[in-house]
Amino acid sequence: MFEYSFNMAETLAIAVIILLLGRWIKRKVEFFEKFFIPAPVIGGVIFSLILLIGHVTGTFSISFDGVLKDFLMIIFFTTIGFSASLELLKKGGVGVALFLVCATVLVVLQDIVGVYLAKFFGLHPFIGLAAGSVPLTGGHGTSGAFGPVLEEAGAAGALSVAIACATFGLVAGCLIGGPVGRRLLTKYNLKAKPIEHPETEDIIDLEEQLPISEKSLFDGIVVIAISMGIGTYIPLVAKKYGLVLPPYIGSMLVAAVIRNIADAKKVILPMREISITGNIALSLFLAMALMSLRLWELAALALPLVVILIVQTIMMGLFAYYVTFNIMGRDYDACVLATGHCGFGLGATPNAMANMESFASSTGFSAKAFFILPLVGSLFIDFINASIITFFMNIFK
Repeated sequence: MFEYSFNMAETLAIAVIILLLGRWIKRKVEFFEKFFIPAPVIGGVIFSLILLIGHVTGTFSISFDGVLKDFLMIIFFTTIGFSASLELLKKGGVGVALFLVCATVLVVLQDIVGVYLAKFFGLHPFIGLAAGSVPLTGGHGTSGAFGPVLEEAGAAGALSVAIACATFGLVAGCLIGGPVGRRLLTKYNLKAKPIEHPETEDIIDLEEQLPISEKSLFDGIVVIAISMGIGTYIPLVAKKYGLVLPPYIGSMLVAAVIRNIADAKKVILPMREISITGNIALSLFLAMALMSLRLWELAALALPLVVILIVQTIMMGLFAYYVTFNIMGRDYDACVLATGHCGFGLGATPNAMANMESFASSTGFSAKAFFILPLVGSLFIDFINASIITFFMNIFK
């Protein structure tokens, strides 16, 4: 068998090529655009299929340097920490807080269902996390980050499972959102309200930025680097007390503290620059994570995985129908939010927005829903999800 190991520079170059390939294919294939499949996932899965051929035929084996991948992962989660603003949560009003509660409860339920179904099938409980909130509420970014951590903890194939579940969730979330919303609309005879404009000016002012420049981009990198540096000590301290934390959790927590201190002091952080840096890091990280995906590890988990995903999908639909709709007010806005939550809870914020746009295009616009969901999806849920996953990992370690 031919074996080759790529160094850091070669790994980065291949990741960039895979990312560009994924973007090109996404533009050409309508299915990928319709269901918001990330470009790194498309290119990475194609490359992993090549690795699968080498493994099955026994002709070649390729490995990659993982140092840069881990570094990019920490950068991404650090930028997530900067989005956890209590000031924005407060300004978003009761609706934002209530929907955040709904999303948080769903995260906990997804992990409970995943863990106990995995144990029912005799699998490592962390495989349940890899089929729980890690890929579903978390998406491909959280899957790529937590997958290797779960594997190191003893859950063989966790990364492959998480990526497969995340891809399934993107499609399933779009498919069940419309039927859930339509059923609620018909049953309760709901009508769209006159268009209202939510009070978002203060939030926009808080995030107001000057044009991006070399200085502003450097300022963003400075606060990211400081958070990463300080954050490395938090898992080390936690370990002394028997608490196992992934390496990026510390940086994410430090970033959240810096963000909220800055909000309290009325200091404007370069959030656009931080977000851009995080998005670039995520794209490259996903490409690196997926191009070494060991697809052959999914074969033994096929049946349990199908059962877990079916149960998770049914639970998502029931949760949106009975919990999200009722907590958010049992009105038309709540109906649209329930529709969006299906895409949000199984896929990602873009899927949720697509669900709501498709539904609202024929039934009427909901300013409240289109304000609340992206605010929770882009600013808060990833931070909370990572914390809850870490909590479950320590319970079932």
